[in-house]
Amino acid sequence: MIGCGSIAKGAHIPNYMHHPDVRIKYFCDLLPVRAEEAVESNQCGAAVTDYHDFLHDPELDAVSVCTHNDCHAPISIDFLKAGKDVLCEKPAARVLSEALQMQRVAHETGRLLIIGTVNRFGDAVNRVKAMIEAGDLGEVYHVYASFRAHRSIPGIGGDFTTKAVSGGGALIDWGVHYLDLILYCCGEPKPLTASGEAFCKLGKNISDYTFLSMWADRDARKDGVFDVEDSVTGLVRTNGPVISFQGAWAQNIGKSETYIDFMGDKGGIRLEYCKDFIYYTTKAGALLEIRPSYPTRDFYQTEINSFVHSVQTGRPNQAGIDNAVATSRIMDAIYRSSELHREVLIDEN
Repeated sequence: MIGCGSIAKGAHIPNYMHHPDVRIKYFCDLLPVRAEEAVESNQCGAAVTDYHDFLHDPELDAVSVCTHNDCHAPISIDFLKAGKDVLCEKPAARVLSEALQMQRVAHETGRLLIIGTVNRFGDAVNRVKAMIEAGDLGEVYHVYASFRAHRSIPGIGGDFTTKAVSGGGALIDWGVHYLDLILYCCGEPKPLTASGEAFCKLGKNISDYTFLSMWADRDARKDGVFDVEDSVTGLVRTNGPVISFQGAWAQNIGKSETYIDFMGDKGGIRLEYCKDFIYYTTKAGALLEIRPSYPTRDFYQTEINSFVHSVQTGRPNQAGIDNAVATSRIMDAIYRSSELHREVLIDEN
């Protein structure tokens, strides 16, 4: 485990601990107390502050990289070159160039590089994907995503709101999940052009920012930096459906709206993010609204199980770096479009 913060403690560590074929050998964090707490609470492994100390351990098969975005590329690349398989949390990297470097090294070394786009392992998401593939929606021509909260900037003034560390704000933190989910469900269409605007409005005066609660508050700094977007809007043309979205860590609308609409000429689906979905269609001159019921599993456990299986078999799963790069290309284009205030081509180089 590289990084023993919230995503490691909440998703990676407990699900590795539940897997019968996994033993966690190292808990690594720059803060010794975090690594030591992980060892104590899980009763296994060694606490380490520098991952180079075990980079070439021949007993080590794989690592989970659960650090801030600026460390994703160098740590993942080091372990790939050392012959280890890697599960790296989303986004793949801060910027497209780093994601492309990660992709290149994964191909050169032949090691697995899986990105933590966990929605690809959700039962509702995979049912939506299956319905699209079966033609239940007909031609899916437009997909709209909303990832909007009232005032929910994480750790304002800290790493989340410092572009040099995070690479961006609401888009790269939340939007990456929505864009990746859409590409996955729609059969990985090729992104062509993008137009977007990113706004830094509500959080830029940190001392005046009003909120009720703040996740990642241990990283907040009133004397820190806020140079990322707190809201974003965009439109992406692909060789399949058009994708449009609105996202906000913070907006002066007191509603949280987190859903994705898949619109086809035979039917449509509203997928509530991390929840269930409704299927809309027509039959015999009547309008139908269908709410499917089905068993669900914890998608983090499913993600970890799939990664372990990939390590054991050497076969990548549906969340490999090649798919993640497509999302990185879209986000890069949205940010470039916002700077230029015009539509841009999505770079393929």
